Amino acid sequence: MSINLILFAVLFSLFIIMFILQLVAKERVNIKYAIVWLLMFIIIIIFTLIPGCLAFFTNLLGFQTPSNMILTIMIAVLVIINITNTVINSDQDKKIRLLVQEVSTLKNKIK
Repeated sequence: MSINLILFAVLFSLFIIMFILQLVAKERVNIKYAIVWLLMFIIIIIFTLIPGCLAFFTNLLGFQTPSNMILTIMIAVLVIINITNTVINSDQDKKIRLLVQEVSTLKNKIK
């Protein structure tokens, strides 16, 4: 891997990590959801700085090229994040619906 590509990958990952930490600090993202993203970019930095590590896991998992392994893992992580967000969204929807029903009931009692 060329030094330019390594430098770009590390700087980009550090930028994303700092962006996620800023979102957590401003309380726009909950820390438990940010951890997954932080771990993913930390792993990218490790694989970038230790190229033998990526080759080892590529051979261990049976992928032909490291790029195929990275793409497959990234897609899997994004699918898991999407499913998790769908579950959270569904729970929030149920809670909002229940809250609206309770507020409506209280308004009727007040009248």
